Amino acid sequence: MLGPQITHQSNPSGLIRYWVGRILLTLLGWKVEGHLPADKKFLMIGSPHTSNWDFPIGLATLYVFRLRIAWVGKDTLFRWPFGGFMRWLGGIGVDRSNPAGIAQQLARQLAEADRQVLLITPSGTRGKRTCWKSGFYRIARAANVPIVCGSLDFRTKTARIGLSLMPTGDITADMDQIRANYANTTGLHPENSTPIRLREEQDAPLPPSDKKS
Repeated sequence: MLGPQITHQSNPSGLIRYWVGRILLTLLGWKVEGHLPADKKFLMIGSPHTSNWDFPIGLATLYVFRLRIAWVGKDTLFRWPFGGFMRWLGGIGVDRSNPAGIAQQLARQLAEADRQVLLITPSGTRGKRTCWKSGFYRIARAANVPIVCGSLDFRTKTARIGLSLMPTGDITADMDQIRANYANTTGLHPENSTPIRLREEQDAPLPPSDKKS
């Protein structure tokens, strides 16, 4: 198990959250592996997402890494009486009827922030879909930040922060690296796992980012 890390959340409340997360994971029999990138801002993806248990275990893992994140959820989660609590946890409620507008808004917010970690589950739901949603990739490209892969492997009870990848615009090549990162990761309900691929992989690579590294 990792020791306290001074990262994106170094205040006293962050230390309290660290011990809450560590105790919870220990009681549930989970271990934590991996390291955070040195970047002050990045987009983290969480996969596989197949059960309601992903949220508390994932949150406890973030506490152990002392990582305070912003995460995106459907707007119905932010209604009374739990809306205030969800926002306190870092949640951002969005109307999924306009995915393009959401991606632009989140990319702009991430690009303008001095320090921020945005967490997205590319499958978009606990149920199985035909492919991942590509919003995470477009947001990272537009904001010029790396994509960091977070995973919960229920087979080995291992919470892991793995690959850190700066998206190049070559979608297939980048996704091949992401697929390799999750190759041996099993969700609580494997039958609900969405295949790790994007519809855009059959198209031409995205144009280069207009921002400099």
